[in-house]
Amino acid sequence: MGKDNPMFEDDIDPEFEDVFGEEGPSTPIGRATATIFGETPAAASPVQPVVDFAARPANYNMPVFSSGDEGGDALLPAISIKLFYEREETRLLMELCAQDRRMGRATVECLPGGIPSAIHYLQGNPTPNLILIESGSVAEQVIAEVDALAEHCDEHVKVVVIGSVNDIMLYRQLMARGVSEYLVPPFQPLQIIRAISGLFTDPDAPFVGRQISVVGAKGGVGASTIAHNLAWSLAENIKVNTTLVDLDLSFGTTALDFNQETPQTIADALLAPERADDAVIERLLARATERLSLFTAPAHINQIIDIPDDAYTTVIQGVRRNVPFMVLDLPHVWNQWLRTTLIQSDEVIVVCQPDLASLRNGKNLIDQLKGHRVNDNPPRLVLNMCGVPKRPEIPVKDFAAAIGVEPEIIVPFDPEVFGTAANNGQMISETGPASRPAIAIDELAAALSGRTIQRVEKSFLKKLLGK
Repeated sequence: MGKDNPMFEDDIDPEFEDVFGEEGPSTPIGRATATIFGETPAAASPVQPVVDFAARPANYNMPVFSSGDEGGDALLPAISIKLFYEREETRLLMELCAQDRRMGRATVECLPGGIPSAIHYLQGNPTPNLILIESGSVAEQVIAEVDALAEHCDEHVKVVVIGSVNDIMLYRQLMARGVSEYLVPPFQPLQIIRAISGLFTDPDAPFVGRQISVVGAKGGVGASTIAHNLAWSLAENIKVNTTLVDLDLSFGTTALDFNQETPQTIADALLAPERADDAVIERLLARATERLSLFTAPAHINQIIDIPDDAYTTVIQGVRRNVPFMVLDLPHVWNQWLRTTLIQSDEVIVVCQPDLASLRNGKNLIDQLKGHRVNDNPPRLVLNMCGVPKRPEIPVKDFAAAIGVEPEIIVPFDPEVFGTAANNGQMISETGPASRPAIAIDELAAALSGRTIQRVEKSFLKKLLGK
């Protein structure tokens, strides 16, 4: 942050095209990085036009969910954030952001008074990693106050200005002074979080894939079967690179279900997480198909494997850096690492059967996760093994009303398709691609990825030969 290279109205080409006009893209976030930090300036993104600052409150109670094409959301590092606000709505918005799972390691403090308050604060306190300042003043006053603020900031501090109007001249002058972001309301929590995250992204590893966690409401509901077939569908029917991670270290079935013999498993990475870099993870993965990789579990009880919670996070984040989609097959337990893994996932799938135990446990699980994932999609409900002959079941309509979530898909009971697939070490899309369970899981994969299913039609000759 500094006052070098100021830009004035005379420096702006009068024929410059206003990329912030209403015909431009709709995102309200503009970003650039000044050369004062020794970096190449990024292309400015358009800012949403706003007419009246006071009349457009921050829309802090509306979540924004990400689509599958955007990848996953990385967790912020342990940084200190100070917001100097003018409007109460902005404070409420930031407090909601501070509760988000992505900002769990960040420290957030909100102080009133806008830019003058920030100047006074920095005169007697160390500079935080990120300063957010709000101002509804005219452009000339904002520029003067930012110049005064720069005299009290460390060189590498990130500064985000929350302005009142869409003014391209103001925007360009702020960028020339080293401001990292210029935001204009209305905005929503996830937009603020992603704007902040973009400022602290590791340039050597800017991408993280989407983390999809599959967990059963009780034992025996078929959560592993759903996870394995979902990963297959994403890779082979949606055509995106996917990694399936089996975290049931003692009783995992990934190797069996895919007919794989893997001498090395995820336990090797979890027992030495400090060595689990990209090269090691790539070596430990088993290749099921061209697009699907497997991180199998040891699946034996010769020894009790006690893994520190941090090891799970380290290995999971390592896998996410290298693949667009990661499906976690989680065991039916409840402890700190599993709770943290579910909260930090981009998508959570809760698998239930239409019975009372699944209803009770599923509701407890979904309610718990909703409270910690306020800016994310609610957990998705999968009703599995529905329609078992002569078995009393809770009707789907009553089950959904009681648990508070409509089922994403309903997987019918089909013992022939699932039994044949399990005994042959195949997925149901291989043994019964036109079966109702296979179609249901493909629909789930399409909903999670935001993409359409790409099926390969067999030729007439192959159909005659039974291939």
